[in-house]
Amino acid sequence: MAMLKEKYQKEVIPQMQKKFGYKTPMAVPKIEKVIINIGFGKLISDQTEQERKKIIDFILNDLSKIAGQCPVLTKAKKSISVFKIRAGMPIGAKVTLRRKKMYDFLERLIYIALPRSRDFRGIDPKSVDKGGHLTLGIREHICFPEISPEKAKSILGLEITVVTTAKKREEGLELLRLMGFPIKA
Repeated sequence: MAMLKEKYQKEVIPQMQKKFGYKTPMAVPKIEKVIINIGFGKLISDQTEQERKKIIDFILNDLSKIAGQCPVLTKAKKSISVFKIRAGMPIGAKVTLRRKKMYDFLERLIYIALPRSRDFRGIDPKSVDKGGHLTLGIREHICFPEISPEKAKSILGLEITVVTTAKKREEGLELLRLMGFPIKA
C-alpha cells in the first residue's frame, strides 16, 4: 500500500475530524484524482507534418513515463489563424490518475520532483481555489526522476491539478498540508 494513502488513513483523518468536527471518517475530504496537462501548441505550430508527429510522440512518451499511464491528446476546438492552429489539430495532452497510480505520482511529486525543481520555495496558498482544489504549474518536466535531462529534446512545462472532495478552501488547504504538500505558511 502506498505510503501516502497509509498516512491519510492513520494521521490525516483523525486530525481533520478533530479540527473541523466531522462525525465520521467518511465525511473527511480526500484526494479524488490528479490531472496532469501539457500544452504544446507553440512547439508544433510552425512545424511540418513529420516534425509535428515526432514532437507529439516525444511529449506523449515523456508524459506516459511521468504518469505511468497513457496520455490522451487534446485537440483544438476551433481554428485560430494568429497562432496557426486549425480545428481538430492536437494542441496538448492530459492524463487523469486515480487510486494507486495517483498516490504513487503524488509521492514522487511531493518528495522528489518539487524539491528538485529550480527556485522552488513552497506552494503558494493562493494556488488552492475556493473548492479546495490545488493547481500548480511546473516549468521543467525534467525535475521528475523518470526523465533523463540528457535525452530530453526540449524542456516542457506542465500543469498538475489535485482534485479534492473538500467543500471549502480551508478544508482543502488543511488536507493538502497534512498530506505533506510543501505549502507556504
